[in-house]
Amino acid sequence: MLVSLHNKRVVLAASRKTDEMSILIEKQKGTPLVRSLQGTVFSNDEQVKKNIREMAEQEIDWFIFTTGIGLNKLLDLAEEINEKESFIDKVKNANVGARGYKTVAALKKIGIVPDVKDDDGTVNGLIDSLKEIDWKDKRVIVQLHGENAPTLINYLTEAGAKVMEVLPYQHVDPNPETVELFFQELVNQEMDAVCFTAAIQVRSLFKYAESKGYTEQIIEAFRKNILAVAVGKVTAEALHEHGIERVIQPELERMGAMIVELSRYYEKNEGNR
Repeated sequence: MLVSLHNKRVVLAASRKTDEMSILIEKQKGTPLVRSLQGTVFSNDEQVKKNIREMAEQEIDWFIFTTGIGLNKLLDLAEEINEKESFIDKVKNANVGARGYKTVAALKKIGIVPDVKDDDGTVNGLIDSLKEIDWKDKRVIVQLHGENAPTLINYLTEAGAKVMEVLPYQHVDPNPETVELFFQELVNQEMDAVCFTAAIQVRSLFKYAESKGYTEQIIEAFRKNILAVAVGKVTAEALHEHGIERVIQPELERMGAMIVELSRYYEKNEGNR
């Protein structure tokens, strides 16, 4: 049995499946610490219904969808206000961009093949695919999930597009006391690795850090001593965007695989203890 996490204090930044991940860490003789950097999520139904009605009255050049679950939520809300068919027609009559295979699959269910999609499941990958397009004065609807995507929105607006952001879900910031505790433990080197399971955890951490002037200390802690672990490409992308260069991630984007990858890292670099 692997014991590569012996004497390692591994922080879980997640808000779900922390019990299962804790058991995996303990089986490898590590010490799990749950410090959720992810707030709650609530449906943003009334605002989105208003957005759907506004879309019906506009000429839309592009729809960009970033999550399958977000697109499905839009379709459900459109159906509630008897606008589903007209919404689908609106999308079919526009150009469509998509990020991620789940988004492409959700579009396929309503008979739409995106004109542009990413190559790697990331926002930056999607932006690379959008660079050949003339965005000047184009009306663009961007569906986001729970938070804004500043890189994507900034790219579109700087290229001259007129952007409407639609967020079927909204995130509430995590408990500030938990984030402050995490920060103090981080800078005091009271942890060895931090497992991030969603990009929102990274962004919530740095949003809090910026408000407190902690950003450089966090980046330095990860650069010197603390190992950042990402569940997949999108989470790793968020870490890189915030200046954290050393990030490990599993090939299979699953929480269990992430813990195994962390164990392998220590086994390779330090040997079994």
